[in-house]
Amino acid sequence: MKFRLFRRRLTISSPRMAVRSALPWPLRWMAGALMLGFSAALALWAFEFGKGIAGLDTGAKEELRLLRQEVLSLREDRDKAQSIANTSGSLLTAEKAAQEKMQSQMRQLEMENRSLRDDLGFFEKLLPASSTEVATIRSLQAEALSATQLKWQVLVLQPVKNAPVFNGQLELTLGGTLAGKPWVMALPGGAQALQFKQYRRVEGVLDLPPQAVVKTVTAKLMEGTTVRSIQTFKM
Repeated sequence: MKFRLFRRRLTISSPRMAVRSALPWPLRWMAGALMLGFSAALALWAFEFGKGIAGLDTGAKEELRLLRQEVLSLREDRDKAQSIANTSGSLLTAEKAAQEKMQSQMRQLEMENRSLRDDLGFFEKLLPASSTEVATIRSLQAEALSATQLKWQVLVLQPVKNAPVFNGQLELTLGGTLAGKPWVMALPGGAQALQFKQYRRVEGVLDLPPQAVVKTVTAKLMEGTTVRSIQTFKM
């Protein structure tokens, strides 16, 4: 009987046995974490110690400092170049605008000079060879800009070559009706002083009273108390 019990214990049919750890699982996790941290610290120390032995970290900090300074210098140079480029662009734009304005003014002056030359050539053809003619009103024009404004223009000339300077006055008189009654109006301030040698164009704008109807505009060229020329324009 004892032999059978002993044999049963030694064979497969013997009862199962379980081996359990004496430490609980939280302590086992903590121990594993400590071992991993210790291994990582040891590996990092070995890596840094190896770099020190190999001389890899000898000039790394100095080189990094120099690289940072170079980056800062390059950034400053870039900012200066960008500022110079922006200033140059603004100057070029302003210069271009000034050139365009100057060209426009030159074209305007050329047109005015051409018009003056044409007028001078036309008037020279009208001048007679004798010196018997006196200053005269060549043209009188008037135009109503509105119900209360009138624009007028007078062209006077001396139809004589090498004529002396004319010193006189220009009188302008408007005739018509005001509120249905006869009405006359002269230039505000009286006759306009006039001085010219060959020809001169005089113009202006008159303010009219309400309900005024202009029918005639009369221009009179005076030299002292002598009337040299008179002309009437009908509206």
